[in-house]
Amino acid sequence: MKFIIIDELLKNPEIVIPAKAGIWNILDLLVSGVRRNDGKCCFPTFYRIFTFAFLVCLFATSAWSGSRTVIDQVGRSVTVPSNPQRIVALAPSITEIVFALGQEHRLKGVTQFSDYPAEAEKIPVVGSYVNLDIEKIVALKPDLCIAIKDGNSRNTVQQLESFNIPVYAVNPKNLESVMETVVEIGKLLGVHEKAKSLVDNMYARAERVKALVLKTKSRPRVFFQIGIAPIVSVGTHTFIHELITRAGGQNLTEGPIPYPRYSREQVLAMAPEVFIITSMARGEVFEKVKADWSRWKDLPAIKNNRIYLVDSNILDRPTPRLVDGLEMLVKIIHPELFSNKSGSQFRGSRFKVRE
Repeated sequence: MKFIIIDELLKNPEIVIPAKAGIWNILDLLVSGVRRNDGKCCFPTFYRIFTFAFLVCLFATSAWSGSRTVIDQVGRSVTVPSNPQRIVALAPSITEIVFALGQEHRLKGVTQFSDYPAEAEKIPVVGSYVNLDIEKIVALKPDLCIAIKDGNSRNTVQQLESFNIPVYAVNPKNLESVMETVVEIGKLLGVHEKAKSLVDNMYARAERVKALVLKTKSRPRVFFQIGIAPIVSVGTHTFIHELITRAGGQNLTEGPIPYPRYSREQVLAMAPEVFIITSMARGEVFEKVKADWSRWKDLPAIKNNRIYLVDSNILDRPTPRLVDGLEMLVKIIHPELFSNKSGSQFRGSRFKVRE
């Protein structure tokens, strides 16, 4: 188009342009070569070409003003839309956060196991977060993908970016950084105040748990089972360990290995006072696991009927529901704190706990 415009200017050096014309009016006039003699300003050819070039640059700047460059949580510089409307969440936790912020209408794609809230299951699935279908993602024409470092591969991110799809990566490692992640995603979606309100609520609830736990000096020994064969538990650098500690328990499997493995004999030797098994939507299987452990009557947790099945998603997904998990754990680990009004602020009915 620029050659048509310049050619028209050279042929018609006295094309008249309204002084207050918008850029589209000007382009229209330049391309069509319309002449006006209604007293509006008139430019010589060279100045008019210069003016046109300036306006094109101005328009380009205006177009780019719809985006901004941010630093994501892994330190990458990413140019993202100022108001993204077509988002693909590359992990179930991202899906949950977007829903928690009330922005689910922007979600055009999610990953396998994005099952909370139930409405998330109606959104097109683009594979699992460790094995994404690039073709499906590209076909959804997202203007933003939100990834998570612990799960999405660098190669996948690079492939998406090769299609000019911006990818913002988050890296939550503990409850505090989960709150930061909620705030950052809120900023990306232009709902900072909603995100701040959500995080303020999370922080206040976590502080109530902290105050409650300070009322007791006991730290019951907790074994948390997340795998069956082999028996797998949780180390220090996991969300579950942090929640057990915050809830006033002693994680018997703390240590540098995130998900250590144990024999039955090793677990029995630990003599846990509280035994927690995550259901992971496999209720019948884990009911059998619970029944197997219940045969060991001398185990303190069994002797005192303190073996529980819980929903793993509220304990190991870096989402606002981690605070739900924290409140659930403090009720399991320190039931004595709820024998009076001190623990009445927790709505235990929301939690799926089976004794």
